Amino acid sequence: MKKRILVPTDFSKNATNAIAYVVELFKDQQVEFYVLNTYFSLGYSTDNLSIPEPSSDVLQSLKHTSEKKMEGLKVQLKFEDEYPNHTYHFMCEFGPLVEVIKNTVEKYDIELIAIGSRGETDDENYNFGRSSAEIMEKVRNCPVFMVPANVSFKKPNEIVFPTSFKTHYKRRELNYLYEIANITNAPIRILHISKEKELSKEQNEKKALLESCFEGLKYSFHTLENTDVQTGLNIFAQSRNSEMIAFINKKHSFFGSIFSRPLVKDLGLNAKVPVLALHDFRN
Repeated sequence: MKKRILVPTDFSKNATNAIAYVVELFKDQQVEFYVLNTYFSLGYSTDNLSIPEPSSDVLQSLKHTSEKKMEGLKVQLKFEDEYPNHTYHFMCEFGPLVEVIKNTVEKYDIELIAIGSRGETDDENYNFGRSSAEIMEKVRNCPVFMVPANVSFKKPNEIVFPTSFKTHYKRRELNYLYEIANITNAPIRILHISKEKELSKEQNEKKALLESCFEGLKYSFHTLENTDVQTGLNIFAQSRNSEMIAFINKKHSFFGSIFSRPLVKDLGLNAKVPVLALHDFRN
């Protein structure tokens, strides 16, 4: 069965790079790609009924611009010519980006969202780059894979996976981490950032469960003490030149802290490597 991957675009360099990266990452897989552009009228809000909807002329103009740019993107990337096991659907939809993405995920049973993040040389006025953090945080019914604008595809040397060993893992939550590690042959570095010197009985049970979930993959365990999650994760990944980060965003738990606003900004806007945000489906 084909994977279904949603790739939002605002036609900027960072968005186009994300498309190219994920296409290459899954080049040997059967994939349906849904390339989505959303257009929206400035000032209009679906939450404020006192603001009138855009006129039909404004909507038609926005739609025409979106569709014209989408046609240009098709020509630029020549998707269909490269991998015959990939198929593409191009969509231009009116509405706020996060809202349209949520609806698209539900409507087409999307399994993964791939999105670009603003690179150092990109225009900071691009709202799309700033939205990557919001999508990672708010779209909780689907994993989100964020690709920095200046990162070209290559198989990652390793994937850092931080954990507290305090939450229950489900194989379906870890599915895309397993998949990416498997197809790239990248080892998973399981990073425990700890304030305690020894694991509790419950933590050891969760560690064993995680080992069973990663059966068949290369992985190793690592521990950092006396540091916070954000600092420890950055130090570990930078010191090893790790080329990918993945984590589960579980609300009301240890990883409530990993999605503190400073870390969202760091991962969503300033990440140097691709970041895979997995989600606790109970949330």
